[in-house]
Amino acid sequence: MPPHVVMSFRRLVWALASHRPAPLRHEGIRPLHAAPAACSDRSAPVFTRALAFGDRVALVDQHGHHTYKDLYHRSLCLSREICRLRECAGGDLQEERISFMCSNDVSYVVAQWASWMSGGIAVPLYRKHPQAELEYFIQDSRSSVVLAGQEYVELLSPVVRKLGVPLLPLTPTVYDGVAEEAGDGQLPERDWRDRGAMIIYTSGTTGRPKGVLSTHYNIRAVVTGLVHKWGWTKDDVILHVLPLHHVHGVVNKLLCPLWVGATCVMLPNFNAQLVWEKFLSSETPRINVFMAVPTIYTKLMDYYDKHFTQPHVQDFVRAVCEEKIRLMVSGSAALPLPVLEKWKNITGHTLLERYGMTEIGMALSNPLTAARLPGSVGTPLPGVEVRIVSENPQKEGYPYILHAEGNEKETKAVTGRQSAPLPLPPQPPAHLLGSTPASLVAAICHCHCCVPPTAACNPRRGRDWGCCRAWTYTAFAGGAIPTAASLRIDDSPSSAVWSLLLGCGRFAPPYAGPGRRPHNSKWGIFTWKNKSRGHPDMPGACLRALSCPVLLFPTINQSLPPNAL
Repeated sequence: MPPHVVMSFRRLVWALASHRPAPLRHEGIRPLHAAPAACSDRSAPVFTRALAFGDRVALVDQHGHHTYKDLYHRSLCLSREICRLRECAGGDLQEERISFMCSNDVSYVVAQWASWMSGGIAVPLYRKHPQAELEYFIQDSRSSVVLAGQEYVELLSPVVRKLGVPLLPLTPTVYDGVAEEAGDGQLPERDWRDRGAMIIYTSGTTGRPKGVLSTHYNIRAVVTGLVHKWGWTKDDVILHVLPLHHVHGVVNKLLCPLWVGATCVMLPNFNAQLVWEKFLSSETPRINVFMAVPTIYTKLMDYYDKHFTQPHVQDFVRAVCEEKIRLMVSGSAALPLPVLEKWKNITGHTLLERYGMTEIGMALSNPLTAARLPGSVGTPLPGVEVRIVSENPQKEGYPYILHAEGNEKETKAVTGRQSAPLPLPPQPPAHLLGSTPASLVAAICHCHCCVPPTAACNPRRGRDWGCCRAWTYTAFAGGAIPTAASLRIDDSPSSAVWSLLLGCGRFAPPYAGPGRRPHNSKWGIFTWKNKSRGHPDMPGACLRALSCPVLLFPTINQSLPPNAL
């Protein structure tokens, strides 16, 4: 934004600042701030809360402002169209899958809510996926109908025609205007707890993407945990710039604000100039929450360096961000320390890092108000338990193997098997770190019951590692902070040293990098197995699924060989 434009509304910004205080920060655990749910079932979806928020603005997009009441009734009308298409007179599709492709606007929310209202499972599709991938998602999920925004009918038509699945284009009433209230506007009571809600597909780094089914109870647990941890209130306004086919964009940035009656401002795509304009604008609703991936923060800083060069403009940008924005979050990839530090210099905000994955949702988060440790992904969210499961606990300052799980203990009912209890050392860790000194290097490797036993991890396929996340853990003595010498694994995935989990307490050898031979004498407990899968430079790297949905952190306890990096 040019300096003269910035200065033109500076006085107006500060005038507003003096009359509208920023929302209070969350102080510890407190009751969930939200209007009463319209349904007595505590596992009910977010749309059951919409009528209680009525005429509050739920969404702002390129089509205009949309209230909670608008979203509810438009979704209800669409759900009845879906049921008519499926010839379901009772209005309950009994967990049939409903795939849909929509832009980042009101049509996405209406399609998602309508899928749930009709008793179906929502399967979001992404517009940038090739047709072969879209065909796989629709076929693999066994979708019975596909919803398409007006701009995607042409893209999806040949796919659904090939698969023989009906296509339902969304009508203009989804996007604007107030939908007429159909009947009494109420849905029959349902037991939502164990109903499937959504299938999100993994990024596909271990082969073809795998569909992860979340129940309404799963989603509610993640959403309410984040609402508590991050202090969401109905006065919050979040700027949404992420895709809507992964947990970060769907749950963290969309369902959380809609759960509490807050407002979500959606941009069709990420645009650095538009984001800065939203940050600095005095128009209502005014942005006070932002979440993104490290790459987006890097692009925002690049734009800042090119356009906000004058010192008084930089001071203004920092002052507005400090005064008006209460929370900025980074996730989905490891946050480089230089990005964290530079962003703090620009905006005054220390980015809040958190960790989650498709299979379990959000598991760890830094605190909202307390000090945040650079490189740390924080402590367990409400409802999540993390424990050390190393059979021989190491001394302080060494890595541990960790096991994370939710409050739900009924894994046997889900998987048909139940994992044996694992030992718990007396002292739990304080933080989980995203980067650590080069002498203590490890990579997250997660296992889930939906991962095939032969799935192979390829660390060279882009920055999104899928099941090989670039996070590490160590319990630093005295709360020491990692230095600038810390290794960021995601910066050079082809040369990173990592290990793969083959079962509880059993590991594959660490991967020393392309063309490098294993260092048998240097690695002690690890032994190489000459069975290459998936990648010629990755011997023995196969991932075995566990018997229950758990998260494990395999680590390397020895110092790295000098030529390993």
